[in-house]
Amino acid sequence: MKENELNDTSSTNISEKEIISRKGFLSMTGKYAAIGAMGNIVAASGKNRIFAQTVKKPVSSATMVPYKPEDQIVLEKWKSEFDQQSAPVPMPLPPDQRIGYAIVGLGHLSLEEIIPALHTCKKSKLAALVSGTPDKMQKVAAQYGVKPENCYSYETYDQIKNNKDVDVIYIVLPNGMHKEYTIRGAKAGKHILCEKPMANTSEECREMIDACNKANVKLMIAYRIQYQPHNRKLRELLQKKEFGPAKYIEAANCQSSANPDHWRHKKKLAGGGALPDIGLYCLNTTRFILGEEPTEVFAYQYSTPGNPLFAEVEEFISWQMRFPNGVIANCATHYNVHESRRYRVLCERGWLNMDKAYAYKGQDLTSARANGKLELHENIGMAENNQFAAEIDHFSECILKNTKPFTPGEEGLQDHLLMEAIYQSAKEGKPVKINTAVKVAEHRGPEPEIG
Repeated sequence: MKENELNDTSSTNISEKEIISRKGFLSMTGKYAAIGAMGNIVAASGKNRIFAQTVKKPVSSATMVPYKPEDQIVLEKWKSEFDQQSAPVPMPLPPDQRIGYAIVGLGHLSLEEIIPALHTCKKSKLAALVSGTPDKMQKVAAQYGVKPENCYSYETYDQIKNNKDVDVIYIVLPNGMHKEYTIRGAKAGKHILCEKPMANTSEECREMIDACNKANVKLMIAYRIQYQPHNRKLRELLQKKEFGPAKYIEAANCQSSANPDHWRHKKKLAGGGALPDIGLYCLNTTRFILGEEPTEVFAYQYSTPGNPLFAEVEEFISWQMRFPNGVIANCATHYNVHESRRYRVLCERGWLNMDKAYAYKGQDLTSARANGKLELHENIGMAENNQFAAEIDHFSECILKNTKPFTPGEEGLQDHLLMEAIYQSAKEGKPVKINTAVKVAEHRGPEPEIG
């Protein structure tokens, strides 16, 4: 008998010919088989019910094991309905079936967030590195098991077209370099995932979209907040009008900078200061949760005179956005105050508040509403996800199923059109009407599966 066949028949009345392998058993019993706590295997479906007892081992209790590899393993129920339920069992693809990513740029975001996140992905894997610093790239490659032949400089970047391990190029470079490396990557025949902001100008965004369309590759902008469960839940509550229609939004994303020589403080590389770097989250998230596009903006801008941090880019900018449904959003972003990342949506019958809204983790969703003489406050507890892994796996799913990303290039283009209007308003000191032909909803792909 084979090693994986049942070999203990002491408590059964079946002959050796009736002993079957687990694989054979699953093929006979259909989609699921129940595996008992002491190793007993019992057919869950099929005309012939088969009972056999294996060697008794300390294994888990009854589990529904799907026959098809793509179907979910269903573990036995153990929590009552009065406790928060567990998430489904993870269903990672085998490594050889995952989408391979080349990470371009090995700065803070790549080394601290993106590359570690790739190793928690279910449909994606790290395949290659691109860097202008050979020693750093060699060390990172050794740490994460990237083959030496899959390491590229910016000069040899175009050779990535010959690498079958790479399906996607993830651009994690200073904003002013996004256009060049997106277009070169598209010409290499690779799909492109690009960090936000998409580029330095709306014209550069259009060039990137055109290049990817011409090369017949997918383009997605890494708006991680749109793949984060708390923010998606708040959007759902607004869509269902559980607190009545939204009326007013206040949003702020602020942090403190310290290095004037960093690329974020160089206009050519960054495109701007606080607005494109972190203020963009207020802009994009507000659009996302409302499902509407603003028709007008009015902005104010300020930088402290003589501060070397803001010789080229703005320190602070605040703006209002008017939406077709009557909602006014009051937003602000600052590069020289203690970190604060939050927004609040005031509705007709209550409010929804998100603390640490734009952070990598720690989102805290609360709400309030009246109930007679009572003011009810609720903390809507939810399991966190890795936002980078969620957005990366969504793009991999789009490639595997040949669908359009939820945050395509047109989403990035729309934000740039709005940011240009915000800068114009701040310069002119008057409201600016938004006249754009970009209809983002028409360009979005299917809603992502999060969880």
